[in-house]
Amino acid sequence: MRSSFFSSVFPRLLAGASLLLLCSSPLFAAEYVSVKNDGVNVRTGPGTDHQIAMELFAGYPLQVVEKQGDWLKIVDFEKDTGWIYASLVENGSTVIINAASNVNMRAEPTTSSQVIASVERGVVMTRLEKKGEWSKLRHASGTVGWIHNSLLWP
Repeated sequence: MRSSFFSSVFPRLLAGASLLLLCSSPLFAAEYVSVKNDGVNVRTGPGTDHQIAMELFAGYPLQVVEKQGDWLKIVDFEKDTGWIYASLVENGSTVIINAASNVNMRAEPTTSSQVIASVERGVVMTRLEKKGEWSKLRHASGTVGWIHNSLLWP
């Protein structure tokens, strides 16, 4: 009786536990960070002995794709990659306009709402709130409004 229990129930319990571990794994959750200061270097490899690939400004959002010691391999909204020192970024609350042309910032989260600003591709904003398919954003100038999520990264 005991061996039949283990041969029929135990494999199913083990499979269920494995599935639970896989689903709760951080590998499935994208990690986003924002650059802390202006003039932060992104390098071609994980160390200061590697060439500088680009220089970023405060608030610039990045996706972390790999970690190696105190270095993070990152990718940006244009799919450019590089390495950044971990202490130069913080948990991400910024987004970047990722559209082919200017986008409308609106007073309310609807296309029938008044346009309060036109925002260019590549402009970084702080996300304040999400409501359905819209995000309430604040520009560095202080302007606050809504932009559809499909026009933002991340």
